[in-house]
Amino acid sequence: MKKIALALSVACVLAGAAPLARAAANAGAQLDPAFAQQLQRLASDSANASLAAGTPPVRVEVELGQLDPRLQLAPCEQIQPHLPAGTRPLGRTRIGLRCLQGAVKWNVYLPITVKLFGQALVATGPLPAGAAIEAHHFTLAEVDLAESASPAYTATVPLGRTLARPMAAGETLRRGDLKARQYFQAGDTVRIVAVGSGYAVTAEAQALNNGIEGQPVRVRTESGRILTGIPTADRRVEMSL
Repeated sequence: MKKIALALSVACVLAGAAPLARAAANAGAQLDPAFAQQLQRLASDSANASLAAGTPPVRVEVELGQLDPRLQLAPCEQIQPHLPAGTRPLGRTRIGLRCLQGAVKWNVYLPITVKLFGQALVATGPLPAGAAIEAHHFTLAEVDLAESASPAYTATVPLGRTLARPMAAGETLRRGDLKARQYFQAGDTVRIVAVGSGYAVTAEAQALNNGIEGQPVRVRTESGRILTGIPTADRRVEMSL
């Protein structure tokens, strides 16, 4: 699943939005319906624009929440939107609203849920933890890709991989559901691939620890230099120059 440029769309919609300013001045008021529709439309356009060429369009649903009903916000002429640091602009998230021009400066958060629907693999029946994946275990269906931060499998069934947890029928298969692969053991001879701008250099080295998928591994070159890279295939380690 590709990351979507939702933060920019949200900023474009919220900046200078008069309906939002009126709603923010009334504790707990819902956002103006016309504004909500505009936000949903721009979020959908942003999501589909970020997809790779040839990828079928996805369906985006944006659910806007309410401001905290306990808030008593002073009227504001200029509200600046912002995405709080570390916020994931998918799934359940929030938008910060900061008053820049008003008698009283304030900063509040509006809850929002962004659903990104697309085709992904779902279990055809219950599967136990430790099961080796076979083709008939999964089928394609429309799911909310943004429901979890772990990317969903959207095309090829990862045959032979092992489930790290049990799955119920209809659950979406995500990368975090699979046990990490071990590509080699400590002491094995591996090929390191150093990738630079427009070129790649390869050499042999000795692994100093087990090569687990997604985890850094240390290797010793023939000259005795210790390097750190990421295992990407059987006896293969990649690193950036």
